[in-house]
Amino acid sequence: MRLIALAPMFVLLACSPTQQDDLARDAARQAIRPVLQEQLPGVPLEPATDCIIDNATSREILALAADAVIGPTASTVEIVGNVIARPETIQCLATEGLPVLLNRL
Repeated sequence: MRLIALAPMFVLLACSPTQQDDLARDAARQAIRPVLQEQLPGVPLEPATDCIIDNATSREILALAADAVIGPTASTVEIVGNVIARPETIQCLATEGLPVLLNRL
């Protein structure tokens, strides 16, 4: 079971740094979306997810990418909460997410 969980990490090692970053960010998105749906229902998922990805550290993105394999955990919720609380993320959510939300009304 552990080897299956580690398989995506082996794929990352075979890629260029840019490809590694793109793959990690895409995987992290898969872990972030369910957390947003549960913790912030109604928030526009794509803009909010992008804001979190753009303001997360590389270590946080890798942790979130790993969580995508097993599903969101308490650690996923904690990381997402920490990134959302950053002033840069709040600014991003206000400029990118709020207009999408207002257009739905």
